[in-house]
Amino acid sequence: MTTIYIMWLREMKKFFRNKSRLVGALGQPLLFLLALGYGLGSVFRAAGQGNYIEFLAPGIIGMSIIFGSVFNGMSLIWDRQFGFLKETLVAPVSRINIMFGRTLGGATTAAFQGVVVLAITLFVGFHPTSWGLVIPAVLVMLLIGLLFNAVGLLGGALFSDFQGFQLIMNFVVMPLFFLSGSLFPLQGAPAALQWIARFDPLAYGIDAMRGLLIGSSVYGVWFDFGILAAVAVVFLGLASWAFSRIQV
Repeated sequence: MTTIYIMWLREMKKFFRNKSRLVGALGQPLLFLLALGYGLGSVFRAAGQGNYIEFLAPGIIGMSIIFGSVFNGMSLIWDRQFGFLKETLVAPVSRINIMFGRTLGGATTAAFQGVVVLAITLFVGFHPTSWGLVIPAVLVMLLIGLLFNAVGLLGGALFSDFQGFQLIMNFVVMPLFFLSGSLFPLQGAPAALQWIARFDPLAYGIDAMRGLLIGSSVYGVWFDFGILAAVAVVFLGLASWAFSRIQV
């Protein structure tokens, strides 16, 4: 547990010391929120779907979490190339604990980004239906962060260069985001798109946050939570396996 805490604390310090990463993590969600929220708001209302800002906000929060989580895998490659990871792995501690500490730290910072984006949405017209459900929504953010930090660490453990990692992560992350229903309602979408979304774990995270924050859920919050937890366990296992086989 001491190792996990130390790695968690290291990830937190690394995040808050990197001001450019913090600004970049918030800049893109804010751009999407303003450009799409106000740009397509009238179209969304004309289609009888209500306030687009309220619909869009959980999706943008999810975007900030998933993109923030990818940086954890990139930092692993950075540590490998500059020898920092070797210093960590030669220590007489379990590699699994090191991996869990990094993943938990990355998930915490990703959830923090989500909370900050949630706070920003309050200034552009978003209002949760129940403030009491914000805490469970933050737990969902943490679970999304845990899942996609595990995905990022899995990629960081399998690839030793930035180019290969960025190529694969963009190939994986961008479709996961755009096909999750973050930007458009899944109800009424083509059947093929709805079918694809059922295999997108981010779709369940966004749906859970919408259910908690605005009272609109396609699959049901408890079902979303169960799917997220199950997929997170699977990828934590895969990341643990890949991390234990890293050669430095």
